Amino acid sequence: MGIFQHEETHESQSSSMSYALRWKHENLRQLMLAAIGAIAITLLVMLIVHTRPGKEVQLVIDGRITTVETHRALLHEVLDEQAISLKPQDEVSMPLNGVLQDGDRIIIKRAVPVRITADGKQNTIFTTQDTVANVLKESGISIKGEDTVKPSLETKIFGQEEIRVVRVTKQTVKQTETRAFRVIKTADPSLEKGDNRVLQSGKPGVVVNYIEKVYEDGKFVSKKIIKKEVQSKTKDKIIAVGTKKVAVPVQTASAESSQSNKAVTTKTVATQEKSAVKTASSTEKANNVISRAGVDFEYKKVINNVSMTAYSAEQKGIGTRTASGTRVTEGRTIAVDPNVIPIGWWVYIEGVGFRRAEDTGGAIKGNKIDVYYDSLKSALSFGRKSGHTVYVIGPVKPELN
Repeated sequence: MGIFQHEETHESQSSSMSYALRWKHENLRQLMLAAIGAIAITLLVMLIVHTRPGKEVQLVIDGRITTVETHRALLHEVLDEQAISLKPQDEVSMPLNGVLQDGDRIIIKRAVPVRITADGKQNTIFTTQDTVANVLKESGISIKGEDTVKPSLETKIFGQEEIRVVRVTKQTVKQTETRAFRVIKTADPSLEKGDNRVLQSGKPGVVVNYIEKVYEDGKFVSKKIIKKEVQSKTKDKIIAVGTKKVAVPVQTASAESSQSNKAVTTKTVATQEKSAVKTASSTEKANNVISRAGVDFEYKKVINNVSMTAYSAEQKGIGTRTASGTRVTEGRTIAVDPNVIPIGWWVYIEGVGFRRAEDTGGAIKGNKIDVYYDSLKSALSFGRKSGHTVYVIGPVKPELN
């Protein structure tokens, strides 16, 4: 048997290369035709785009108008073309993917930063709203009752604004005030001098003040009296003061020595002389002494033709403290011109009674007096009076002897 030897050949390798060459030769033409077709289509599209007439649109940005000419079809393409960037909060009159038509007007309103302080919080937002009221509404912040807003709700927004909302609350509380009773002494000619009797016991009055307190963002800022209510009236203490002279009993003297009678006679003459001097002095002093409301008092001077008005703490701007530092009291306090009546002095006003000069006023000049009343209604009812006579007494209120 012989040995079979494998015959080497290049037939298989040559066969593969020939197939590839044949495929390339056969399909090269098709590949070239496809490439040429793609280029032609691209050139055709570009030709159509560039030969198509451009559109003219208006861009209105924050009120400024710009007219641009473009071949772009969509809004966002035009904005990119014009290098115009937008924030998410900006307001645009049409969608960004909207198709533009020749002559379109696109309005863009840019959002501006606004800082809002309300309810203990501070926040900065971007908004396109035009007024403070609309910004607060957009932010979900409501204004109630007495709340205040700075700047006002109608203020226009231009950017970098700061809005502050102040929550105002009011609280009404009751305050009880005790009014001291007066002691009134009246002359009683049926009682002897030195015999004083209480005709009526005094009783303090009670007044309830309704006070309105105002708070801003929880902090107390002011208060005022909005109403007064008399819970119990003051009852004055009345004392009857005897003015009847005490009768001196006549004694029958026994027979005495002439020397004793002479001594008594001498003493009586001396007493009569002393009494005469005292009577003359009293007569001289009595020129400035008068009796009013059962009280004898000496006055320093008399003011005639005095005009009078009245005022009350219930009036706006009138407090309960006087210019002299005392508390206003009905039946006592009056406002005067210190150049006419010294502060702290008592006076007697015909038709009114004893009053004390404790307060002043810008309109109280010359012979004018302002009489204090607790009730504004009483003050208004008092009106304006004129032609009164006023006796200026001094710093001590006269009392019955």
